[in-house]
Amino acid sequence: MKIAILSGKGGTGKTTLSVNLFSCLKKATLIDTDVEEPNSHLFLKGTTYHDEIVYKKYPVVNHDLCTLCGKCGDFCNFNAIIPAKKKVLVFDDLCHDCGGCRLVCPTNAISYKDKKIGNIYYQSIEENKQFLYGKLTVGEISGVKIIEHLKNITKKEEILLIDSPPGTSCSTVAAIEGADYCIIAAEPTPFGLSDMRMVVELLREEKVNYGVVVNKSNLGNNDIYEYLEKEGIELLESIEFREEFARIIARGELLVDHSDYVKDKMKNIIKKVLGDTYA
Repeated sequence: MKIAILSGKGGTGKTTLSVNLFSCLKKATLIDTDVEEPNSHLFLKGTTYHDEIVYKKYPVVNHDLCTLCGKCGDFCNFNAIIPAKKKVLVFDDLCHDCGGCRLVCPTNAISYKDKKIGNIYYQSIEENKQFLYGKLTVGEISGVKIIEHLKNITKKEEILLIDSPPGTSCSTVAAIEGADYCIIAAEPTPFGLSDMRMVVELLREEKVNYGVVVNKSNLGNNDIYEYLEKEGIELLESIEFREEFARIIARGELLVDHSDYVKDKMKNIIKKVLGDTYA
């Protein structure tokens, strides 16, 4: 079963929820797909046993064959390839590696080269558990290809947790694609509710089952609970904010290693999503 953990905004506790749920499972794989700024590894502290480079392809134009017909530029929605008066300009940072420009070129003037866009790190945590995370090279625009590669190499895992990028961008859509269930981490504040609504719209459009965990439940107001009740959305659990929790997280440690309260909350979420067998 593939379970994605996501949030409408940063700072709601998405990664904290991901790593602590992972720690409470008997057998699981966790992937951190927030490749622009991965941080799950700061809490899990596993041993890296493999480092894999991820490449994307970008177009190279043979100007001896190119007739400047403009079809490649008309096809590209990202302005990665632009026919000018004397030659075709290529902006490899903007390329999304779709291969379309080569397909529409009538003179076969376009070929491709590889460009490194990031890395994937494999870590062993303990028996029956592994953790992988991707890291996008600074300056690269899109980490979707790294996310897709992370998901492809873990697609046969029995229980897969996906720590998704925050928000509702292309990266988030790529992370949740194919998920069996999504857990939304939210907070009971006006911004938290507003951003969570966008995530709910996304999941409804993608037709994915989901539930909500309200973090810092003793802060903010009750608007989020009224919204969940009105929309018929399952409240999986509420977790209150405590100053000691902030200290534990700041040290890069797992809450479940220090708090029975949090451990019970994690196990309850697992029971609701996966059943008693996995808790």
